[in-house]
Amino acid sequence: MASKLKQTQLRRKEQYEQKLKNRLALLSERKIDPARVDKDSLVKNLRANIEATDARLKAIAKIEQRTAELAKIKADKAEQAAALRKAPEAGKEKEKEKGKDKEAKKVPSEGKEKKKKKEAKES
Repeated sequence: MASKLKQTQLRRKEQYEQKLKNRLALLSERKIDPARVDKDSLVKNLRANIEATDARLKAIAKIEQRTAELAKIKADKAEQAAALRKAPEAGKEKEKEKGKDKEAKKVPSEGKEKKKKKEAKES
């Protein structure tokens, strides 16, 4: 959705600020006192829109920050996994010991012959 993009919100905020600036210029041209300017419905509406856009921009910034944190965490985990894969020789020795145990278990089974299955009785 384009409304959730930071660029879109920045553009909207600029538009609202420009409209507010134009409206304030118009009201000052008409020599309306500041108390009445604050009560002007268009001025109120534009200021509310600017505040709402600011709130959206803060939310977007928060999401971007969280995304960056998660990416960093993911990269750290990937580095740790890579480090575990390239474990020092101590880890390799353990694997060799496991391999020896498996070979020792296989030797007796190789000496025995496999039994042939009985053929199904024909009727």
